[in-house]
Amino acid sequence: MARKTISIQGARAHNLKNISIEIPKDKLVVMTGLSGSGKSSLAFDTIYAEGQRRYVESLSAYARQFLGQMDKPDVDSIEGLSPCHFN
Repeated sequence: MARKTISIQGARAHNLKNISIEIPKDKLVVMTGLSGSGKSSLAFDTIYAEGQRRYVESLSAYARQFLGQMDKPDVDSIEGLSPCHFN
């Protein structure tokens, strides 16, 4: 059975200090907070970066040789996240 949430455990990017969160899938999710509270760090440096890394890992070894090594975000675990690619 497919997960209905994206589960992030121990995110530590920039202002995120060991954050754990469950985000529902197939829903409109809004992140709000003060400037510098870690919204962009969670969205881009953690969730997007891991989705993009998983996408690159799904490519053939031949295709990956033309792309740089993608670093894993500083997080204990991310579950329920599909590979993603955005231009």
